[in-house]
Amino acid sequence: MEISTSILSVKKENAIQTFYNLEIAKTDYFHIDVMDGKFVAQDTSNLMLEYAQTIKHISNIPLDIHLMVENVENYLNEYLSLMPAYITIHYESFKNKTKLEETIRKIKQEGVKVGISIKPSTKVEEIKNYLHYLNLALVMTVEPGYGGQKFIEEMLPKIQELKLYSEKEELDYYIEVDGGINLDTIQKVRECGCDIAVVGSAIINSEDKKKMIQDLKSYKV
Repeated sequence: MEISTSILSVKKENAIQTFYNLEIAKTDYFHIDVMDGKFVAQDTSNLMLEYAQTIKHISNIPLDIHLMVENVENYLNEYLSLMPAYITIHYESFKNKTKLEETIRKIKQEGVKVGISIKPSTKVEEIKNYLHYLNLALVMTVEPGYGGQKFIEEMLPKIQELKLYSEKEELDYYIEVDGGINLDTIQKVRECGCDIAVVGSAIINSEDKKKMIQDLKSYKV
């Protein structure tokens, strides 16, 4: 189990020290929640780009970019230039599925791993045609847009479905889960087949970030 720490709630005045503390605490990724104020209500686009650029200069921990935006093309090049580990796009951002396929190809051609994320209302069935081309499938276990929300347990079968499908089709994508993950809920997502857990508030608000990350990782199936 890997941990991708969401820095959505990091205060600007504490940002560099927090990033340093998270690196010392051995987070596996910095999770960058890019929101445009249209796809979701909150607009974090300028702050998240600033944070991502800062991290790229001061840390070797890879970036895990999550684009919660209506027009992916407007944001793609600036994040591709940072050479993150992953860029994850939302299935729901694309009315034109040909454009979705082109975007997947573009990200992979730039040497970056690509993921697709689905909102709680979107069924796994809708993205099965794309899973053969993906490195990552992200299940939202809250409505995207804000940190600190309550985990939606009804999303657990989606994780199981993605896990079973990858085994049946012999596919090689990771399953990432994002939303409401803490010490109480991480066991549930791990048991269902989660490979990467996105954790925000539980780590950022912890006085001992290293111990929190160790505790999150320590659960064994």
